[in-house]
Amino acid sequence: MSLSAGDIAFATELFEDLPDLTTRRMFGGMGIYSQGVIFALLHSDGQIMIKSTGGAFASELEAMGAVKWTYTRKDGAASSMPYYSLPDAALEDSELALDLGRRALAALD
Repeated sequence: MSLSAGDIAFATELFEDLPDLTTRRMFGGMGIYSQGVIFALLHSDGQIMIKSTGGAFASELEAMGAVKWTYTRKDGAASSMPYYSLPDAALEDSELALDLGRRALAALD
């Protein structure tokens, strides 16, 4: 599945107030960067994922209903990536999405 122009526009508009926002297509999806640091992904199915390497921020995302990105490898083993679905509330509230983007970046420093 490829990304639509609408999906790309929606994702970039959510985070447009972050400094030096750029994107890069990858693996059928798109990486979203601020000042050269990747903090979010737009998955090939249009789902926005926010980066968290664990700790308190990951716990807060989960409490908001975010789900960690997991997949099954070719050998059948389960694996996960350090990304969580953007909570539904943030999809409807650009200020919340922007706050989560800022917090993701701060946690990556």
